[in-house]
Amino acid sequence: MTRSDVAIVELDKEQKRHLGELLDVCNTHLEYVDEEMIRDAFALACHSHKGVTRASGEPYYIHPLEVAKIVASELSIDGESVVAALIHDTVEDTDVTLTDVRDVFGPVVANLIDGVTKIEGVFKNRQSKQAETFMKLILSMADDIRVVLIKFADRLHNIRTLQHLPREKQMKIASETLDLYAPLAHRFGLYQIKNEFEDLCFKLLDPNSYNFVARKLREKKAAREAFISEFMEPIEEELRDHGLTFEIKGRPKHIYSIYRKMQRQQKPFEEIYDLFAIRIILEDPHTKEDCWRVYSMITDWYTPIPKRFRDFISVPKANGYQSLHTTVITKSGQRVEVQIRTRRMDEIAERGLAAHWKYKEGGQSGSQTLEQFVSWVREVLDTPRPEAATEFVKDFQLNLYQDEIYVFTPKGDLKTLPRGASCIDFAFEIHSEVGERAMAAKINGKLVPLRQKLKIGDQVDIVTGPKVNVNPDWIEDVVTHKAKARIRQYVRQRQREVSDKGREAWEKRAKRNNIELSDQELMKVSHQLGFDSLQVMFFDIGAEKYDIGKLYRAVKDFKSKGRLEKEEEQKELESILMPTLEEVGEKFTREAKKGINDQSLLIDGGLNHVKYHFANCCNPIPGDEVMGFISRTGDVKIHRTSCKNAIHLMNSDGERILEATWARTPDMQFLAAIKLVGEDRVGLINDLTDVLSKSLKTNMKSINVSSDSGVFEGIVTLYVSDLRHLDQIMEKLKRVQGIRTAHRFE
Repeated sequence: MTRSDVAIVELDKEQKRHLGELLDVCNTHLEYVDEEMIRDAFALACHSHKGVTRASGEPYYIHPLEVAKIVASELSIDGESVVAALIHDTVEDTDVTLTDVRDVFGPVVANLIDGVTKIEGVFKNRQSKQAETFMKLILSMADDIRVVLIKFADRLHNIRTLQHLPREKQMKIASETLDLYAPLAHRFGLYQIKNEFEDLCFKLLDPNSYNFVARKLREKKAAREAFISEFMEPIEEELRDHGLTFEIKGRPKHIYSIYRKMQRQQKPFEEIYDLFAIRIILEDPHTKEDCWRVYSMITDWYTPIPKRFRDFISVPKANGYQSLHTTVITKSGQRVEVQIRTRRMDEIAERGLAAHWKYKEGGQSGSQTLEQFVSWVREVLDTPRPEAATEFVKDFQLNLYQDEIYVFTPKGDLKTLPRGASCIDFAFEIHSEVGERAMAAKINGKLVPLRQKLKIGDQVDIVTGPKVNVNPDWIEDVVTHKAKARIRQYVRQRQREVSDKGREAWEKRAKRNNIELSDQELMKVSHQLGFDSLQVMFFDIGAEKYDIGKLYRAVKDFKSKGRLEKEEEQKELESILMPTLEEVGEKFTREAKKGINDQSLLIDGGLNHVKYHFANCCNPIPGDEVMGFISRTGDVKIHRTSCKNAIHLMNSDGERILEATWARTPDMQFLAAIKLVGEDRVGLINDLTDVLSKSLKTNMKSINVSSDSGVFEGIVTLYVSDLRHLDQIMEKLKRVQGIRTAHRFE
């Protein structure tokens, strides 16, 4: 393929209109636009995807077109990124090769597309394709930071149009995005994209909770705007008197963050006070010194809360975020968060990584933060093990949302660590060898255990020894990926050494007694003895946790009879006397869901003869959004889509997810629980049971209550017919005198 081959592609009237819209966007937001190259890339996208439609029914080329618009307008990267966005799916989905792209558009565009493209077989572990894709994205990002920006744009448009896909695909993609891409966007300062990711995914995964918070925000909008106007009136006047040009924003926090705070603090919406923040943005050429002047003006009018002051200008976050944060109290006693920053700081705060790229390309100062990003990525990728993609992603996620603390070395060098980091994390942050040889630590000159958690401003000195001193238990005391990876590496190495010792001991015993047994046969014996693998068995032998004589007798038994008679008899006896967890779960399900039958749910559009169980972790009832998950035994577990376990399963084993919908089956009863909080008083229990016994024919199973200092808490377990029935009961309970909150207990 050559440039001339692409140039002769004819566009129809609608395609020409779309191309014109894209060029207008590029010319508005980008400093330099190669219109001919963008036209050729658009023509290739139209030609390659000709006849292909999306789930919405529109031509497929609309997707790369919209991704290119996001790259140009919302991220404002550069023309090469726009070209890569236009043809990012061609290599994966059409006959166009990377060589073709390189020949027509050059090596830079080809490398960008290669980084974005999802490929299979890069990593050995097949447990999670999503983990593999994510790792490849991160690896590519270390070479060219624009890769992740294009990927974010691609994912953003997919999320915006997710409603056209089947429900189970919606849930899988939404959970992946919430679990991986939203935290990564947060880590890179792409807050606008991160917030949209979270809200759109939250709306899909838990529409009831989303709509509740959204409705509450709409109801308070007028009061919020009036308050902001009143709060800022004296400040605005003083800012103008000092000749400052500025913009004031008073935007509410996004819906998902409010919901998380409600869950974390276990408070209703009405008791969440920091629902919005006032932002004062100083226009160019104002500087950081002017930000401090504004801070002084605000604290002259309102009383600041010292503990809620954060100076991110002097000490920026790792992603380059700069701003002054303060919380003040008005004369009426209301707390208000105020953020003060320059226009450039605001652009970096909103667009993070993309803004850094823009400043770098423009040759402006301060672009060193971009290099810090790349350095951080490479550090995270320090000797990653391809066979542990899922483990890598899990550790990676732990560090993405963490707040940061700032601590100092004995020489005064500043180190940034996640909140909750210990001296062990600090040691590995200094150098891997320091972490491995760490014996003790000094914080501010005082000797402390290595497990000690660090605080902002601590000066830390690590005491090291002459040899490796890694404790496997440290894994519970560290939060950084680097520390976790090094400790796991040591543990695995130690386990291999002990396992090799155990295998060597067995081979000597077998040789001495003329026993010949293949590893396959030995594996059968190990399984019958209760071990998950040969390595585990040899480890226990090497660590002297398991008597090698027992293995010898078991092997002799196996060689003579082909099975372990005693062990099998014992297992049979145990299965009779002690039910398995699965059997216990099934018993609970039968008790809790009386009258259940095969017509309760439609699995994957109506599959017949599918054995399914309701998950005990979330107890779904009719009206709940549900999904099916194929277990290792082949039956199906039914979860609520908002269940934390379900979200994890969708992310790690998405190919085993099935669509599930409720069938209309009368007279079914499902177990549910309601948590009550209120003021304790005489007769409260009687009033509650009276309401429950008379309310909509409700059959109560149990009620558990506790009272402390006049505060009543209780959990009521009862049978309901569906979600509507449960909501009706909760509304009735809220009307009981003294009850403050009544919500579904999970």
